[in-house]
Amino acid sequence: MLAVSTFILFTLLVAYISYRKTKGEALNTSDGYFLGGRSLGWFVIGGSLFLTNMSANNFIGENEQVYNDSVAVMAWGMTSILSLIIVSEFILPIYLKNGSVTTPDFLEDRFDSSIKKWISIIFLVGYVINMMPPVLYAGAVAFNGMFDLSGVFGLSNWATIWILVWSIGIVGSIYAIFGGLKAIAVSDAINGIGLVIGGLLVPFFGLLYIGEGSFSVGLDMILTQNTEHLNAIGKPDSPVPFSTLFTGMLLVNLNYWGTEQYIMQRVLGAKNLAAGQKGIALASVLKVISPILLNIPGLIALHIYFNVENTAEIYPRLIGDVMPEYLTGFMAAIIFGAALTTFNSGLNSSSTLFMLNIYKPYLKDKNKEIGDLKLIKKSKYLQVFLAMTAMFIAPFIAFVDGGFFDYIQKVAGFFSVPIFTILFVGFVTKKVPPIGAKVALIFFITCYGLTQLVFDTGLHFLHIMAILFLTSTAIMLFFGKFYPMKVPYKPIDKKIVDIKPWKYRHLISLLLIIIVIATYIFFSPLGVAS
Repeated sequence: MLAVSTFILFTLLVAYISYRKTKGEALNTSDGYFLGGRSLGWFVIGGSLFLTNMSANNFIGENEQVYNDSVAVMAWGMTSILSLIIVSEFILPIYLKNGSVTTPDFLEDRFDSSIKKWISIIFLVGYVINMMPPVLYAGAVAFNGMFDLSGVFGLSNWATIWILVWSIGIVGSIYAIFGGLKAIAVSDAINGIGLVIGGLLVPFFGLLYIGEGSFSVGLDMILTQNTEHLNAIGKPDSPVPFSTLFTGMLLVNLNYWGTEQYIMQRVLGAKNLAAGQKGIALASVLKVISPILLNIPGLIALHIYFNVENTAEIYPRLIGDVMPEYLTGFMAAIIFGAALTTFNSGLNSSSTLFMLNIYKPYLKDKNKEIGDLKLIKKSKYLQVFLAMTAMFIAPFIAFVDGGFFDYIQKVAGFFSVPIFTILFVGFVTKKVPPIGAKVALIFFITCYGLTQLVFDTGLHFLHIMAILFLTSTAIMLFFGKFYPMKVPYKPIDKKIVDIKPWKYRHLISLLLIIIVIATYIFFSPLGVAS
């Protein structure tokens, strides 16, 4: 009862603060509703970026992989830091100079409007199939694991997952539909503070638990026992082989942090470039501690659970078993917030992409105009439809073979790196024509689908992504050489916001790279692994 009370109180507190902070905001304009009025500061951007990334998927999936394999899965978080540095230095300035509201906006200026529509549709399909449903499912699994709701109410696991998925989905929809981006970003920042505090408390109490009251004994146990799980240098048969860090994983992370609408929408709402870069730096600093939040609990679970039927329940079970009851409720609220933020971000970004990149241009082609108020109203209807679609899909993820986190990354390959390939070539070339981008996009998605669904190449899916990235790039360069644009692309600064960069960004970037290298040395045969 105490845990449930704590959960309700913290959840209501976040909602109240978000309401107070956004009260009086202009939500009747496109910029106000979709971009927070381009007024987001660095702290809100950084906290929101971090929490949107740290969804229930990560807590459930990464700790599951550590339990089943090793801390090699921390590569997703560690390589994110390098990707964030690249995005901050090279990609964000391009978007802000271009005055982009959505990341595909750049593609319209660089190629043509049809490419913008194609990419927007791919984003939409990816969000509805592979982003929002897994978030809802992971949140439902976490809740059931922490509170054993199936046992309390005498329901089957299947029925409980359905109820929880719809509960999380409905609350998340309310945030997204009625609050707009700023309400989402503010609640993200508040939950982000709680996430760091609560996330650090889980391994703290876990180490006390296995050390029978002694933190140092518990720490010594996870560093000296089951040491094969401490190796971040993934073997060739690992879900995350070390070689993939330098191929497909880097590309996936560059796409995630540099082109995903539901991530970049926060930074596109920055009041200036310096604020955006500071926000990205804050998110990078927070990512440094992600192994403590996402991997150490999985190591602790090795000393507690020996025969687990559904390893996706490792993290929520750990919370319920090792933490005081009042903190269980607090962590439930944090996991709830983490599930909400990714889900409602997906809704907001999906409606932004559809309304501004597909529906509004469609009306324009028909010589029809639509005002901001009507556009926002239709956007809310769309979000209701998308939310219901995701809520219907989510429970069926329970029947997917293989690791939950690995499934998400594999399916994302259909939507992520193909988009980044088009954007990358658009960034670095001036003459590649639209037809080159379209051919490369179809080629990439088709070939990736064949390697994952039809033919077994024997290669890790991240290596396949890297090969297809290079091949697709070559296709675009071929068109640029032999069928170039008649008028080369010339970027224009639309002077929407101040693009003066943050002067300390290089120093912070260097320190972050040193920390990443040191972390890998520690979790390797040169350090604690064997």
